[in-house]
Amino acid sequence: MKNVFETKVYYSDTDAYGVVWHGAYLRWMEKGRVDLCDTMGLDLVTLKNSDILMPVTNMNVRYKASARLNDTIIIETWIEKYNSLSITFKQVIKSKETGKVFIEALFDVVAINEAGKLYRRLPEAILNAMEKDFDKCPVSV
Repeated sequence: MKNVFETKVYYSDTDAYGVVWHGAYLRWMEKGRVDLCDTMGLDLVTLKNSDILMPVTNMNVRYKASARLNDTIIIETWIEKYNSLSITFKQVIKSKETGKVFIEALFDVVAINEAGKLYRRLPEAILNAMEKDFDKCPVSV
């Protein structure tokens, strides 16, 4: 399963050099991950009410090129892999017009409770969502 959306680069997304500010990419990627979770039936508010939070524990962002004001960009998000402890999201941001890749990123998330204690095994609600699309979410053992 893949989440794909597009957005226009607005002036507020750019920095003093006229290119997209690095933090704007992080905001778009957060939206992609949340929207993918929603599509998979993992509503983050419902999970929070069940004492399950999914913080990012690692991110590897490769800035390959800069998007600019008025560009239309495409943000793609999918599950690269998962195991009993964590999920790795893969994300790509590219130009709609040219296909040029601006960003490639991997984000690892785990499940914790509201007190900050790590679940040693992803809760069933999360594992069930992963397994539902098993052919689209390769398992890492």
